Amino acid sequence: MTTMNRTIRRLAAGALALLAGTAATAQERYPSRPIRWVVPYLAGTSPDNTVRVVAEAMGTLLKQNIVVENKPGAAGNLGAQTAARAAPDGYTWVYSGSPMATSMRMYKKPGFDVMKDFEHVGRIGVSDLTLVTHAGSGFSTVQQLVERARKQPGQLMYASGGIGSPAHLGAALMLRAAGISATHIPYKGATESTNAVIARQVDFTLAITSVALPHLQSQRLVPLAVSAALRHPRLPEVPTLAEAGVPVSLTSIGGLSVPAGTPPAIVKLLSDSLRTVLAQPETRARIEALGGAVAPSTPAEYTEALRAELAHAEQMLAAAGLQPE
Repeated sequence: MTTMNRTIRRLAAGALALLAGTAATAQERYPSRPIRWVVPYLAGTSPDNTVRVVAEAMGTLLKQNIVVENKPGAAGNLGAQTAARAAPDGYTWVYSGSPMATSMRMYKKPGFDVMKDFEHVGRIGVSDLTLVTHAGSGFSTVQQLVERARKQPGQLMYASGGIGSPAHLGAALMLRAAGISATHIPYKGATESTNAVIARQVDFTLAITSVALPHLQSQRLVPLAVSAALRHPRLPEVPTLAEAGVPVSLTSIGGLSVPAGTPPAIVKLLSDSLRTVLAQPETRARIEALGGAVAPSTPAEYTEALRAELAHAEQMLAAAGLQPE
């Protein structure tokens, strides 16, 4: 080997080492600037409240500011599109979950692909819904609501947080299973749809339980049933829909995702950090106080859970007799 060849090889090896060292240093520095966490829903909604609890804990652990950015619109599609188009550098996160999977089947052109445009970091929790009506409705059971709907087909009105939202699909399934009809009035989110029931603009809604709880405690809303297979621990006296004679079970998952192409090392760091904060008693207690159930997972488990949500969405749309828009 000539001296020149040896020199070239040494220079090449040195350059590679320098590049590797630079990359390692850059990776070690992550995160070196504030992170934005896109929430595709209005401020004050259940996902937003949950994200703010987790963001505070994650920010402390990662020693970096995490800025929550609400991007509501198009049933959550606008926020999902924003995150899908962001640079895959770990500095844009999105609150993902069942509604994103549902949009893939509810809309012909949602503007993103939940399985191709994101790396799924981990699940945060699972939520159920509570069938609620206003205090002056005269309803105290599901059967009373069903009987009124049978006597007055299509005259009862129900609210949801938007077309394709868990509240919309859940109500459509419930009505179909009970053999009744009602008029759907979509709003911009769970908080607005719940407020519409309180204001007696509509007769009922399937509200995210964490959103409904304060209004149930103040007796401005009356709970008729919960949508999960089991009763909610904060509402032990309220039956499930199945117990009330309507064979429907519905829950919604939510978690953390980042744009596709985000480096695996960053995804792992975020996954480990997420599970660490969700194991903290204070963080868990704050989420549970909002009415949610903490259910951490690995990236692979959350990815498969969202894939299952896609299949479930197809089944729900078919069962509810809804067509993609």
